[in-house]
Amino acid sequence: MPLLLANASLALPVFVQGLALSFGLIVAIGAQNAFVLCQGLRREHVGGVVLFCAVADGVLIASGVLGMAHALGDRPGLARGLALAGAVFLAAYGVQALRRARRTQGLHAAEGAANPGRAAVLAQAAAFTLLNPHVYLDTVLLVGSIGAQQPAALRGWFVAGASAASLCWFGLLGYGARWLAPWFARPRAWQVLDALVGLTMGVLAVLLMGRVFAGF
Repeated sequence: MPLLLANASLALPVFVQGLALSFGLIVAIGAQNAFVLCQGLRREHVGGVVLFCAVADGVLIASGVLGMAHALGDRPGLARGLALAGAVFLAAYGVQALRRARRTQGLHAAEGAANPGRAAVLAQAAAFTLLNPHVYLDTVLLVGSIGAQQPAALRGWFVAGASAASLCWFGLLGYGARWLAPWFARPRAWQVLDALVGLTMGVLAVLLMGRVFAGF
C-alpha cells in the first residue's frame, strides 16, 4: 500500500513532464501542423486526420519509451549519457525557440484546393507524420530516452502525458481551425508561443541535468 501511494503521488509530476516535453516539441511551424490546420479549415476528414496524427505519435512515443527502456536496461552509464545529451538538446531547442520569438513569421493554410478523398488525405497525413526524420529524433529517441529513465511503474503516466499533448494539439488545430487560423497567421502570436516553448524547454533541461548529477 505505501508503494502504491508513493507511485500515485509521483504520477502527476511524471504525467505533466511528459505533457510539457511533447507539447514543447510538437508546437512549431511545420508541414504537418499546416496540413492539419488546412484540413480543419476545409472541415473535411478532420476527425480521421487528427486521430491518425495523435495515435501515430502515441505509438511512436510508447515504442520509444519501451524500446529505450529495454536498450538501457542495466547500462546506467548509457542512461546518464543519453540524459546529458537530452538536456543539451532541450537547452539548444529552447534557445532556438527564443530566437524564433524575435522574428516575424506566421502559419498560413490555404482553403481553396480540392480534397482528394479520405484515403488520400490519410496517406498524406501518414507521409507528413512518418517521413519526417525529426519525428524519430524527437519523439522516439529524445522522448523515449527521457521516458525510459522514469521508474517502471510510472512510464505509462509519462507516455499518457506525452500522448495527451499530441491529441490536444492536433485536436486544437483541426477542430479549432476556423477560430485559430487568424491567430496563427499573426507573427506576434507565434512569438509569444515560441517564448513559452523556449522557457519550458529550458526548465526541462535543468530538471534533466539535475537527474544526471544526482545519479538518477
